[in-house]
Amino acid sequence: MNATYDPALNAKVKKTSEKISENIHILANEPSLAFYRIQENVRKVVPVIIEKRSDVEKLRNDLQGICFDLEYSVETLKSIEAADEPLKNIQESLKNAIFLRQQLKYEETRRKKDTSANRDSSNIYKRFSAHLPLEIPDIGGVMRETTNRVENYMGINNGAGTNSQSELQRSHTTLH
Repeated sequence: MNATYDPALNAKVKKTSEKISENIHILANEPSLAFYRIQENVRKVVPVIIEKRSDVEKLRNDLQGICFDLEYSVETLKSIEAADEPLKNIQESLKNAIFLRQQLKYEETRRKKDTSANRDSSNIYKRFSAHLPLEIPDIGGVMRETTNRVENYMGINNGAGTNSQSELQRSHTTLH
């Protein structure tokens, strides 16, 4: 083959090789390639970020629960402080009740001693009262008679009302 030098062909080859070189350089630095590199970086970092985010969310929930517990504790302490006066009143009432119970025990033991000492004197009273008659007079007839007089005076038996009404009024007046 004869190598002839053709300057036009040589210029075309040079121009074509420059264009190919420029295209290779553009392809190497193309934005889609940059996006690919970003995607690779995101794939490496996102799982770690998600794990950290779930840890932060769990800590936030725990912290919120602790805050609720703390608020409830503060409210409970305030209510305990407010209950100070009623608790003091209860304590005073208990002291008074214990004191009164002690007094009752003392009186009870004193009466037992007095009863045993006065047993002979009470027997005298029992013997004396045994001779007294204990008859209660029958006042039922007097009450009926008084009831009849009051009813007649008030006009209950004048036929003003029905028989059952007058009986009801009579029984009411008899009972009272």
